[in-house]
Amino acid sequence: MKVLVIDIGGTHVKVLATGRTTHREFESGLALTPKRMVSKVSKLVADWKFDAVSIGYPGLVRQNRPVLEPWNLGKGWVGFNYKSAFKRPVKIMNDAAMQALGSYRRGKMLFLGLGTGLGSALIVDGMVEPLELAHLPYKKGTFEDYVGIRGLEQHGKRKWRKYVADVVARLTAAFVTDEVVLGGGNVRNLKKLPTGCRAGKNANAFRGGFRMWEKDAPNI
Repeated sequence: MKVLVIDIGGTHVKVLATGRTTHREFESGLALTPKRMVSKVSKLVADWKFDAVSIGYPGLVRQNRPVLEPWNLGKGWVGFNYKSAFKRPVKIMNDAAMQALGSYRRGKMLFLGLGTGLGSALIVDGMVEPLELAHLPYKKGTFEDYVGIRGLEQHGKRKWRKYVADVVARLTAAFVTDEVVLGGGNVRNLKKLPTGCRAGKNANAFRGGFRMWEKDAPNI
């Protein structure tokens, strides 16, 4: 079976299909509705063949459906009929959880996505548990305020790196993890990784999307 994976982010939508080696992308943003996403994706991959679709969604997902509207995109994502729009079977997972699934090796792994915000997911013995850690209180704001893009821009790289190390240490202790994977585009701004961490790759989001359709894939 050939799968089209769609990774929806706050700045770009990236797509890759089974058998393809290079992804394609277009800009997202506040004007992007699900209808426009489907239209843009369909035009972008018109020359690709695929049988099913995996979507990494930047928000809370339950029972294969978005349940909260994303703050950094347009409206209408909750209740949209993705299967009908793509005319194919569709599986939807939180974007951080999808990248975590693609990054997973063994044991208990915490994934933290350092991007526009702070994505998070926990995998225990192959079972994926999406988390919502971004808006938990931290210092004078939330975790996302300090280690997301706003924190990087407001405090500068030096302080931001210290905040990332502190947040990682706190969450590692809280979840008693075997390892932490740091993903997202801002990992490149770290001089060195905090203890017990390894860097993820954006390509792992696509790997996670493909894994969603494997026979032993977790039921999110």
